[in-house]
Amino acid sequence: MVPGFTKRYGIKMLVWFEQYGDINDAIAQEKKLKRWRRGWKKNLIERDNPHWLDLSPSLFGSGSRTAPTVRPG
Repeated sequence: MVPGFTKRYGIKMLVWFEQYGDINDAIAQEKKLKRWRRGWKKNLIERDNPHWLDLSPSLFGSGSRTAPTVRPG
């Protein structure tokens, strides 16, 4: 919808997210996750979302969740 990271890299689904009450905590967590290996990030996603469902509908009011058509490698 908006030009930026997701458009540039062709991101189509939201498969994991965290919410924070304080922006400084959110930024600290983001910096920590950026240092993680890909496998660790994959395990984090699969712990809570093993089927890689698109979580964005649950955030934006639509109750439907769809299964992904492509799973990152």
